Amino acid sequence: MSITYLEAIREAQAKALRDNPKVYIYGQDISTYGGAFKSTKNLAKEFPGRVLDSPISEDAMVGSAIGASLEGMRPIVEMQFADFSANAFNQIVNHAATYFYRSGVPCPITIRLPAGGNPGAGPFHSQSMESLYAHFPGLVIMTPATVEDAYNLLLEAVALDDPVLFCEHKFLYNRVKAEHLPEEVSFSAGKALCRRPGKDVTVVCYAATLYDSLAAAAELEKHGIDIEVIDLRTVRPIDIETVLQSVARTGHLLCVSEGWPWGGVNAEVIARVASKGFHLLDSPPERLNCRDTPIPYHPDLWLAHRPSAAAVVKKIRQMLAW
Repeated sequence: MSITYLEAIREAQAKALRDNPKVYIYGQDISTYGGAFKSTKNLAKEFPGRVLDSPISEDAMVGSAIGASLEGMRPIVEMQFADFSANAFNQIVNHAATYFYRSGVPCPITIRLPAGGNPGAGPFHSQSMESLYAHFPGLVIMTPATVEDAYNLLLEAVALDDPVLFCEHKFLYNRVKAEHLPEEVSFSAGKALCRRPGKDVTVVCYAATLYDSLAAAAELEKHGIDIEVIDLRTVRPIDIETVLQSVARTGHLLCVSEGWPWGGVNAEVIARVASKGFHLLDSPPERLNCRDTPIPYHPDLWLAHRPSAAAVVKKIRQMLAW
């Protein structure tokens, strides 16, 4: 029996609650209803008094979690959509991110952000916020793409003494599956992984774009082009050494992200590679992002708006023809 990415998130929360009495979950409609995506389904029954419905105020949710963490608790805050975390921006970047720097007291909160696009979700429920929050020191930004990472990284987020934004991609919830959960919890935040070895082009990606990149690599393999795919897994901290090692093998770099093209994770990776590994490049490093517009509602427009496997294939062909 397989387990989905969404079920892995639920099981990680159950294990965190089971293993540590200081853990609790706080969010809108997460108790009896089980959350907008059912990521806390039945947890309130198993852990009474520790899966709590919040008011419709993201600012209050995060503010109370910060206070609880300072008193020794380890709260998990669920945002219904990553977009809504903007209402808690001040609490996240001016309080949680800076608290240890200002006081020496850790602020161990985990904020779950259902991120990225889904067909028909539109501009208010589809944003990828990781680049925005990665700008601020003091925050850890996780972007899991696999069932294993959804489980392991969430447990690591709860264990860390730093505030963590856990950017779980909604498109993956019920589409990505594994045969079983990891038998052992592996803490490896900040370490990128090579998901597919290759020798011709390095593709750096994370979250849902991992699967577009792997599909593009499979298509290009039919034509004798060998793509190496690096999954960042976390974007703050970011593992540039693994990226540089890959570029040393391939000589070409393409960064793929669902975020907007202005600034962002892709821009950061390219800037660091250009600074530290310019001598490794045989062509200008390139990036693929979503289009520089609000996210459209119509499923066909949404598919055209975000990076696709076909777009990755096209860009790689252009790079190799340079």
